[in-house]
Amino acid sequence: MTTQLLSASNPSDIALAAQLLRAGELVAIPTETVYGLAANALDAAAVAKIFAAKGRPQDNPLIVHVADAEQALPLVKAFPFTAQRLAEAFWPGPLTVILQRAEHIPDIVSAGLSTLALRVPAHPAAQALLRAAGITLAAPSANRSGSPSPTLASHALDDLNGKIAAVLDGGPCTVGVESTVLDLTSETPLLLRPGGIPAGQLEAVLGQKVEMSPAVTSALPMEGAAPSPGMKYRHYAPRAALTLVHGPLQDFIGYAEHENPDGLMAFDSDAIPEGWPVLRYGDGPEEQAKQLFARLREIDALGWQTAFVRCPSKEGLGLAVYNRLLRAAAFREVKV
Repeated sequence: MTTQLLSASNPSDIALAAQLLRAGELVAIPTETVYGLAANALDAAAVAKIFAAKGRPQDNPLIVHVADAEQALPLVKAFPFTAQRLAEAFWPGPLTVILQRAEHIPDIVSAGLSTLALRVPAHPAAQALLRAAGITLAAPSANRSGSPSPTLASHALDDLNGKIAAVLDGGPCTVGVESTVLDLTSETPLLLRPGGIPAGQLEAVLGQKVEMSPAVTSALPMEGAAPSPGMKYRHYAPRAALTLVHGPLQDFIGYAEHENPDGLMAFDSDAIPEGWPVLRYGDGPEEQAKQLFARLREIDALGWQTAFVRCPSKEGLGLAVYNRLLRAAAFREVKV
């Protein structure tokens, strides 16, 4: 299969992408978070192609993308008041809500769970494509399973060229990390994955506390079911072995001098001694989120086998950056 590179600025390319999706093909599409690998969510055979193209484990559920909240209603058994409030505040945007799924949703979409993950993407190309296609789209990240998520069309093409019908180029992703995933199936909302909407903003809208799953900062048991993408496996990872390092800059440098990794990932403002190969990924959470996955891909491009990464703040969007780095490092972290 030859993978076509399409332009989101070309209406005829949007129409072609929509036609391919309706025909059961896979198309990598831009969203504000990361590029997604889209298929018709109600076509089980098309959704199965996602798992094959990515090499994705079958017990890892997918997120279904819809054009608006109205399109979400037939996909779930109920759309509670909490979901309505959050949709009004954050859709379109980087928030995924988990609700009880309707009976006609193919089991493969939810990895056999009784729930469904839903979101409305904010990227104008994703919105145009959803409306042109007239279908709902199951879309995990458009990468090889476990590797860093794609924030450029070229990343998706690098990983999936020849395995999917097309990549729709909509430019760089503006958020850079995946959506926040919030489980609304219980009385207390449960944060399963931190992302583009920090928990504090959710709590402000809901007027209640959001609980955080232990799996946000620790490994989910391999025998347990993953209620959300990005929870169960080593994820977002380059081939290199990463170590996430907590502590002041001078201690970080001292630890690196003692252990001698191939390179470092550090903040823009960090004064790293000359001689150290270093990739920088911003100073604040917003910039770090935008740059993170591209830098993790650069680690492999540079041929590093080992890398030490300065730990970001865990506040606000920083928690999402920390969560991705923790999984990319296979939970290997040290305090110095």
